[in-house]
Amino acid sequence: MASDAEPDGDGREDPPADAPKEKKRKKKRSKDKKDKKRRKSSKTASGDGDDGTAPTKKRKRDRSSCNVNREDENHFPFEYQHIVAPMVGASELAFRLLCRKYGATLSYTPMMSAGQFVKDAAAALNDKSNPKATIANSNICEFQTIPQDRPLAVHFSANDPADFAKAAKLVEPYCDAVDLNLGCPQRTAYLGHFGSYLLGDDDRELVLGIVRAGSRAVKIPIFVKIRLLDTIEETIKLCRQLRGAGASLIAIHARYRASWERTGPGARDGPAMLDQVAKVKENLPDFPIISNGNVITYEDVVANKKLTGANGIMSAEGILNNPALYLGRLGDAGKDGDRDIQVPVLSALRNNDAPGEKNAKAIRKLQKKLREIDAIKKKAKEHGKESINDDQRSKLKAKKKIKKQLKELEKEASQQSADDESKQSEPLPASQTTNVKLSELFETADNKLTLAREYLALVRRYPMKIRSVVFHTRRMCKDILEKYQLMEECIASTTIDQVEAVLSKCERYVQRPETFRYDQQKAARDKEAMARKRREEGKRKAYEARMLRKAKREGLSDLEHYLRIGAEVPSVETVKRLKRAPKEERLAAWKKDHSQHCLAYHLEEGGCKRDRACAFMHVEARDKNKFLEDDEVAG
Repeated sequence: MASDAEPDGDGREDPPADAPKEKKRKKKRSKDKKDKKRRKSSKTASGDGDDGTAPTKKRKRDRSSCNVNREDENHFPFEYQHIVAPMVGASELAFRLLCRKYGATLSYTPMMSAGQFVKDAAAALNDKSNPKATIANSNICEFQTIPQDRPLAVHFSANDPADFAKAAKLVEPYCDAVDLNLGCPQRTAYLGHFGSYLLGDDDRELVLGIVRAGSRAVKIPIFVKIRLLDTIEETIKLCRQLRGAGASLIAIHARYRASWERTGPGARDGPAMLDQVAKVKENLPDFPIISNGNVITYEDVVANKKLTGANGIMSAEGILNNPALYLGRLGDAGKDGDRDIQVPVLSALRNNDAPGEKNAKAIRKLQKKLREIDAIKKKAKEHGKESINDDQRSKLKAKKKIKKQLKELEKEASQQSADDESKQSEPLPASQTTNVKLSELFETADNKLTLAREYLALVRRYPMKIRSVVFHTRRMCKDILEKYQLMEECIASTTIDQVEAVLSKCERYVQRPETFRYDQQKAARDKEAMARKRREEGKRKAYEARMLRKAKREGLSDLEHYLRIGAEVPSVETVKRLKRAPKEERLAAWKKDHSQHCLAYHLEEGGCKRDRACAFMHVEARDKNKFLEDDEVAG
């Protein structure tokens, strides 16, 4: 008698012992069948099999571009262990370049709406006044880059696969990876339905579809930035699904995904839960995982990498305070001070001097003045010279001078365009470098005023909104600005020159401390202003808390019910219509549909004067349900 039969590959029992040839033939057929099935599966399956991930078609992405090993644990042809996080209004070109000089490797752009980027790119590239415009130099959604700004991950928010794929395709020539934001916790992300508000089960197929679409559209890697889900098991499952859909790297902000009910450890604030990042990495040992959170010093960088086992560390808050956060990776200031460090020689934004760039604003201003003068001249002709005032007469006299200035600017722009004509078909130039002693970098990094001045020099070359300039300056120089009571003056600055003037005052006080006189009255005013700001900013959270309590009292299963009332983002058409409407009609319409939004922000001339202290929401009017995020945030 034969021993108990064991099932073979197709589930059938082994044949009797007296038929060895037949048994061998059946086993061979079974093995061939299994091999064929396995080969077919490897071509079509994208999921892990046990996590519910749907299969995808074979991607056309060139995987070889993602698997060049420069180091044992590297998965890409670039270093990505020391990362500048995506920050709206904060990880712009000038700041990225500063961080790179002092040790950062991979940098992320600020978050941009994929849909808005596609729309604005079409407008910029079709602008006949600037035929030399490119994605890299047209300031589309404030996106700028140069050849030395690499490796670079372009960071998009999206809730539509087609938008994400189109945006990825547009930026592919200018970056090394495209990143999907699944971490933004802002209430505006809730209304725009993106960021961490896509991490629920209801949107899982949408999210995976976005990643698949991006992966199919480009040959460079698709990255994803997420927050933790409610349980570690859910987070691990999500990461596996994202990997199966085509993601090549996942950065984890180790705090829980946002919800309106802000309870529980780590829901919004508090220390990041790095132990959960470590568990994710244990379950995906061969997949790139980035840890984000709990980094203030370079010692934190080293400790967190060891604790989590992550492939890299991403910083937002820490690097805002200290752009030289990663400098320690280049060596020790004492032991390695004489070491030469290669620093790239930075190039200008390509075509930045084309007619549509360098002189465009000046030309448009002069043209506007001429149109105004023509209107004044027409009025005087039709209604007599007595109908215009002295100021208008002065403008009429200045017409000849303005026309001369305009002619000179147009000539300069035309000449610059001709000079650049031969350069447009050339590939981006290779990076040139210069050597700097490591000790010099440490010396500058230790002097926050010098570091801030270096940043301002970069901003002059690669312009950014003054709001971001002030933001970075006050973060870098917070201690010294507060010590010499210059913080408010810095915040009130409206030009780079004014910011530099504040830094000059700081330097004088540092060099001659006896010249500084502490102003008690100013200190009292500043303290009251800070307390008032906190009260104002707390109003929105208090409103949200009241609406949640009300929903609970009434036993509603949907705790966000009242937070949705009046939450609809006004459209561009609605804003235009209500601006023309009588005051009573305007207020009634606003209260009915948009009561959570700031009326002054949308309808009043000059916008809302309370800015971020306003208890109501400041959200750009939607155009075809697309959305723009304004607040600084690292999701």
